[in-house]
Amino acid sequence: MSVVPKEAIEVIAQSIGINKLSPDVAAAVAPAVEYRLREIMQEAIKCMRHSRRTVLTSEDVDSAFKLRNVEPIYGFTSGDPLRFKRAAGHKDLFYIDEKDVEFKDVIDAPLPKAPLEAAVTAHWLAIEGVQPAIPENPSAEGSDGKKYEFKEDGIPIDVKLPVKHVISRELQLYFDKIKELTLSKSDSIMFKQALLSLATDSGLHPLVPYITHFISDEIPHNLTKIPLLFALMRVIRSILQNPHIHIEPYLHQLMPSVITCLVTKRLGIKLSDNHWDLRNFSASLVASICKRFGHAYHNLQSRVARTLLHAFLDPNKTLPQHYGAIQGLAALGPSVV
Repeated sequence: MSVVPKEAIEVIAQSIGINKLSPDVAAAVAPAVEYRLREIMQEAIKCMRHSRRTVLTSEDVDSAFKLRNVEPIYGFTSGDPLRFKRAAGHKDLFYIDEKDVEFKDVIDAPLPKAPLEAAVTAHWLAIEGVQPAIPENPSAEGSDGKKYEFKEDGIPIDVKLPVKHVISRELQLYFDKIKELTLSKSDSIMFKQALLSLATDSGLHPLVPYITHFISDEIPHNLTKIPLLFALMRVIRSILQNPHIHIEPYLHQLMPSVITCLVTKRLGIKLSDNHWDLRNFSASLVASICKRFGHAYHNLQSRVARTLLHAFLDPNKTLPQHYGAIQGLAALGPSVV
């Protein structure tokens, strides 16, 4: 027996102009209508689940119609929830309380504001730790000039101003001179004096981030210049020897540069370039770093050894790479084996 009564079929038939529908025909059509309804509802539930929702909507039913190549139901849909009212004199009978809308009110109503066109703009959030004073950035500086105050959900939040790393004029001149000697006068006596100064002076700690950034930036772009690479490695050795410099926070920037000079595929342009001594020097630097900071970073030596072992065992690596890996493993000592 169908859940769709034959009386409902007769009412639907009358609504489309069929006034005299046989009861037997209505009873025969009812199971087919039930089957189609179940089919549409199953497809609508699939659409709901694929949309990761738990409430079935009219859009799901329309999507089910489209999947079954059935013409969708045309009409006006509203985002407001349906309001049901109890029918007078009936306890379990409800109807939808539909509000009558006057066309005059709709026509006379003001038009909504047009939405803004989608656009993407770029601006600086901060430049060298300082927030630019532009309209895109918040500019709620406190009266004391030391804090920003933002309002988020009505709760005041104090945020400290970013601190700009400032070095003295003397240190700036010193750093510029170190760069000049490293890049163009690495074979001069003055460069040797600069290395000695880097290894002994006690007031150079503010320059460490600048020196490490300079080294890590120059090495990848100058792998063909053996003298410059040698000079950069000597600068690393000097700052490692300085007892007044706390170099540990910058090891993650220095180690890739040293490893690059040790096991990179090619150093220099000509075959006569003596990159072997550079690899030997880099191997000694790697060993000294692991020996000095191995107690603070327990996995430092194991990670370096794993990198060198991978370069040594890879048959696709070149002979200079295998040489650098062997020299690095040998410099680490017998404990690596």
